[in-house]
Amino acid sequence: MPEARAEAVFTLDRVCVTYGHGQDKREVLRDVNLSLFPGQRVALYGPNGSGKTTLFRCITGLVRPQRGAICFHGIPLQTEKDFTALRRKVGFVLQQADDQLFFPTVLEDVAFGPLNLGLAPDEARERALNTLADLDLKGFENRLVHQLSGGEKKLVSLAGVLAMRPEALLLDEPTNVLDNAARGRLTEILRGLDTARVVISHDWDFLAQVAGEYLTIEQGRLNRFSPSFAHAHSHAHPLGNEPHGH
Repeated sequence: MPEARAEAVFTLDRVCVTYGHGQDKREVLRDVNLSLFPGQRVALYGPNGSGKTTLFRCITGLVRPQRGAICFHGIPLQTEKDFTALRRKVGFVLQQADDQLFFPTVLEDVAFGPLNLGLAPDEARERALNTLADLDLKGFENRLVHQLSGGEKKLVSLAGVLAMRPEALLLDEPTNVLDNAARGRLTEILRGLDTARVVISHDWDFLAQVAGEYLTIEQGRLNRFSPSFAHAHSHAHPLGNEPHGH
């Protein structure tokens, strides 16, 4: 007999979210079905304003659907307490790192999640230090958050989420405003993680390296697709005028 598939970390069942009223009413998510299983790596693409971030906010209970159900390990979520349990295991890395970093120093910020999980201060500190070291951020613990570069802030916000040992990650435009070095480091980190994930991005080269399945959202509906269409881009490098291949 074939091996049974593991239980989904979370599931959305025919979820509908509507914004506005009267003539301004707009259905942002329409009968959305989505399950994320352990180890699954999903890319999510869609035009600006198509509902991608709303989907993430819906999963984490920051937006409540008018219809449909959200389940965590098969259990329907209804109350704020229910969604708090999910947020402890599903890490949400926001598009703007400044919206996620609250404490003066890096160590305080990264240790905050483990402290909320109930770890003793010394345990939370050790976990934060280990997570920073895993992300090649050793020595950052006493750095002031407001003095970090955009790429450093993004990695620290990821460290704060990973320190909670999540079962799944939701990453909203993680390469936004990153330079090539920070983008490369983030790509390397995600490729080395087995954690299930859904990644929102318009960066196809990045998605191809950190995801294996692709979804698009259009007119409020999720669809699976394979991004095999041709595209063009410009680039420059030494001896670029000589015959070469890619």
